[in-house]
Formats: sequence, structure tokens, C-alpha cells
Amino acid sequence: MGFLDLPGLGKAHYHEYGKGSKPMLAFHGYGMTGKQFHVLERSILQKYHVYGFDHFFHGESKLAGWTEEQILAGMPREMVRGYVEEWFAKYGKQRFSLMGYSIGANIVLVLIEEYGDMIDDVILMAPDGLSVYKGFEILLHKRYGRYFFRTVTKSKWLAPSVIRTLKKVGFIDQSLYNIAYNEIDTEQKRQDVYYTLNLIRLLKPNARKVAELIGRYNINCRLIFGKDDNLFPKSAAAAFIESVPTANVHEVALGHWLVVKELDEYLVNLQ
Repeated sequence: MGFLDLPGLGKAHYHEYGKGSKPMLAFHGYGMTGKQFHVLERSILQKYHVYGFDHFFHGESKLAGWTEEQILAGMPREMVRGYVEEWFAKYGKQRFSLMGYSIGANIVLVLIEEYGDMIDDVILMAPDGLSVYKGFEILLHKRYGRYFFRTVTKSKWLAPSVIRTLKKVGFIDQSLYNIAYNEIDTEQKRQDVYYTLNLIRLLKPNARKVAELIGRYNINCRLIFGKDDNLFPKSAAAAFIESVPTANVHEVALGHWLVVKELDEYLVNLQ
């Protein structure tokens, strides 16, 4: 493990693991850390040496001197280059691979746009960013949505009520409910949710460009979805999948909570 000093951002903490020799930069989902992919030890970690980054407001990564106003305005997508440029500075310029789960996929997709000719493999699991997710679009980009998001963050009772309602109408399943509820039960956790999603609000990948670069540079692309995922299902990525005919697409008998031992077993059996 170690830190990268990202210009204009702060210190990005990362975890190193995996038995393979191919370097892979990995970005986890909300509420986790860069160690999230450690459970894929019998499949992916046999081939890759993973550098798993903690998102800001997660693990040990720390923004440097950012005001609340800056956080709510969002991180300029150009700053995402810092992850790769500083990694190059530390480990030498070389080809690399990428892996992202859920909101972490946004960073991966932006990096494909920036470094397509340097990337060997891409693995995306239940990825955000392949299409516009209306829930996040409203909360992060619509005035009324941003007001509602801030109000919920400040309230001790409103956030749990919203989560219960989403479960009741079937928008999220029990596993997502448990995760979400655990992330909003204190004022600090609610603030971290609010800050995390606002910080990455400008990281809106151009899915059409990503698809074109994957084809142009023959990037090996694996897409993994949960059959019972109501958040980022395979159907939401249908247009992207169609535009990347070489993609290796899987739909696993899981929900959005996808990076688990069962996925590792599924991938091992494929081999």
C-alpha cells in the first residue's frame, strides 16, 4: 500500500494485492475501500497485480484543503489523469489494465478516454457511467434534486425513511437496503455520501467514445452484471454492449452487491 500525491486533489491511498504480473488500477464502489476486489483471489488476482485506490471520503484518501463549495461544484474530470500520471511517475510509464465496480466505473471510463492506447484489459462490474442514471442525474444536476439531497443529508429521520420507501417499492433489494442504511445512520456518514457523489458529479464519461476506443485499440473488455441488480442492470447498458461487439458480457445470479466470493467462483468456472 501507499499514497499518490494527486496535483490539486490530495493524497490518494492505494492497496496492492494479487499474484499476477500485469498491473491493474482498480476503483471500488461506494462505502468500500480499494481492498474490495481482494475476494477475487482465485480468478482475477491470479493474473493481475492490483493497485486498488480508496475513493476520497473513503479509507485513507484525503482531499487537500478543499472547501465545501469546491466539493459541491465537483472535481474537474481532467484531474482524473492524476491517478495515472502519478502512478507512472512512481512505477514507470507502461501499459496497464483497469477495473471498476459501480460508481468506480466512472473513473475507469474517463481513463479509457484519456489513455486508450495504453490499456490492455478493462473489467467493469455493475458499472455506472454507461448510460445516464436518472436518480443520480436528479440528485446531482437538477436544482430541486440537489436541494432534496442536501435536506436529506442534514436530517436524522428523512434519510432512513427514503431508504425504507425505496425498498418497499422494489427499487432496491434487501442487500442494498442493508448497505445503504449502514451508510446513513450517522451525520458523518450522511455527509460522506453527499460529498462523495458531488465530488464525482462531473465525471460523466462519453460512452460512445469509450466504445470506439475499445475497438480501435483492441482493448479486452469484460462486462459483468447482476441479474437482480435494480441499480445498474445489464438492460441500462444495452446500447453500449451493442456498440462493443468484442466485449465479453456476463450476467451473474447476483444483485448489485456483486464483488463477492460467488463471483470469484463463477469466474473460475469460466476458465
